[in-house]
Amino acid sequence: MNSKAKKLIFATLIFLLVVAAWQSMFGDGMTVNIDGDEIDGPLGALLAVTFGGAGMLLAGVIMTCVAIFLCVLFASLGILAVFGVGLAAVVAVAVVSPLLLPLLIPIGLYWLFVSRPRKQRLQATMQQAV
Repeated sequence: MNSKAKKLIFATLIFLLVVAAWQSMFGDGMTVNIDGDEIDGPLGALLAVTFGGAGMLLAGVIMTCVAIFLCVLFASLGILAVFGVGLAAVVAVAVVSPLLLPLLIPIGLYWLFVSRPRKQRLQATMQQAV
C-alpha cells in the first residue's frame, strides 16, 4: 500500500473514534438494561463501553480459535484428498494390470533384447585399458 492510502485509513479511523466519543458524551445518552433495571448516565455509559469491549474481545478470541480450527481441518482434508487420489490410482492400476498383461509381454521382451547389447557394450568399454 502506498503512503496516501495509509494516511487515509488512519484519518478515517481517527474520525470514527471521534464520532463514537462525541456520541457517547453528548449524544442521546447510553442506557444499559440488566434484568429489567435500566442504568443510564455516566455509569450506564461506562458499563456499555465495558460490556461492548468485552464482547469485542471475546469475539476476537472466538474468531482466532475458529480460524486455527479451520486451518487444521482444511489441511487434514487436503492430506486425505491426496491419499484418496493415490488410493484410487493404485486401485485403478490393480484393476487394469491383468488386462494389460498381453501388452506388457512384448514390451518386456523388447526391453530385454535392447538392453542386453547395451550392457555388453558397456562391459567391453569398461574392460579396455585406458
